[in-house]
Amino acid sequence: MKGNPLRGSGYLLRGLQMLPDPEIRPFVLVPLLTNIVLFIAAIWMLFSNFGDWVQLLISTFLPDWEWLQFLEYLLWPLMALLVIVFVYYGFSIFANIIAAPFNGFLSEKVEKRLRGDVVTDEGWQAVLALIPRAIGRELSKLAYYLPRLLILLLISFIPVINFISPLLWLLFGAWMMAIQYCDYPMDNNKVSFKNMKLMLKSDRLTSIGFGGLIQVGMMIPLVNLIIMPAAVVGATIYWVEAHATIEKDLDQKYLEE
Repeated sequence: MKGNPLRGSGYLLRGLQMLPDPEIRPFVLVPLLTNIVLFIAAIWMLFSNFGDWVQLLISTFLPDWEWLQFLEYLLWPLMALLVIVFVYYGFSIFANIIAAPFNGFLSEKVEKRLRGDVVTDEGWQAVLALIPRAIGRELSKLAYYLPRLLILLLISFIPVINFISPLLWLLFGAWMMAIQYCDYPMDNNKVSFKNMKLMLKSDRLTSIGFGGLIQVGMMIPLVNLIIMPAAVVGATIYWVEAHATIEKDLDQKYLEE
């Protein structure tokens, strides 16, 4: 596999460093506020319903037979983990769908800033114009994401092979984070979803390094509040600096729509 995971993680760190830039700071605000509001809502829902959701899962998977009730103590940690996973990924999906047009707009402004163009505020009309395309692109990601998520969940319940499931979850999460955020600058530059995946695969280790650090950042309190705009900025830096090389390395037959 080609690429460098340290270089990939470096793009996110550079995205964090660029957030205070006066020319893009106004465009960071909406994704940042969206992330904060939805994160607070997710935490509130988790704490309010955690016990009930765990019991619901246990009652779903465990027959109501008295002689099996001792298994409840064994199942509880696993079901608790599943609840956290569902809330974590559900929050990520919902937050990205809501913020998609603003993230696309932010990526466009960052790219202009990096290429030396004047960054101007085009107002709400420019954001509204992005909404249909941005939502459609998020649905494409969801269609790619959900079947693989279900396969991973099944693997997590299969004896013997489920011992590798934690590693698979980490790699899958890193890959999906790379797809999620690298898609914004590529969509702005009219790269199809199929070709976007091919480009990331051609530099897979860099992509995994980038997405992996995003995943870690989302688990750190306070840092997770700014990780969305930082990831958008970092992905745009990645695109501007690496896309020409990646495109040249790809076979032209894969780049044709």
